Amino acid sequence: MDICEKIAYIKGLAEGLGIDEATKEGKVLTAIIDLLEDITEEICEIEDGCDELMEQIDAVDEDLAALEDIIYEDDDDCDCCDCDDCDDCCDCDDEVYEIECPVCNDIIYLDGEMLEEEGMVCPNCGTELEFDFDGCDCCECEEAETEE
Repeated sequence: MDICEKIAYIKGLAEGLGIDEATKEGKVLTAIIDLLEDITEEICEIEDGCDELMEQIDAVDEDLAALEDIIYEDDDDCDCCDCDDCDDCCDCDDEVYEIECPVCNDIIYLDGEMLEEEGMVCPNCGTELEFDFDGCDCCECEEAETEE
């Protein structure tokens, strides 16, 4: 039995008891039952609204997934090295590098794009940092470079 059915049942019980609304107790019980009925209607409206919102969120989520497939389908190419087999040998987009500032010893986390810039300013102390990064350091890429 859901909440709407329960309040209808209670209201039916109260009417079956023949509560006299002329008495103080009858007025209070009738007012309480009316209030419960109003609260129940509001709750049912809120539940219906939540159901609609969930359906809309699911539809937006499906649309977003379709857009992500369209937008990110070409991101399989790697720009960090010249090898053609880089898709198989490394996940350059997922790599995070950790460096330590020689002046303030602050740990700085960098991705591949930041390393390609060959330098940056330490966000903690302002020291100019330089990077010497040759690109992908996975084994297959290195083998391809040494064979040439």
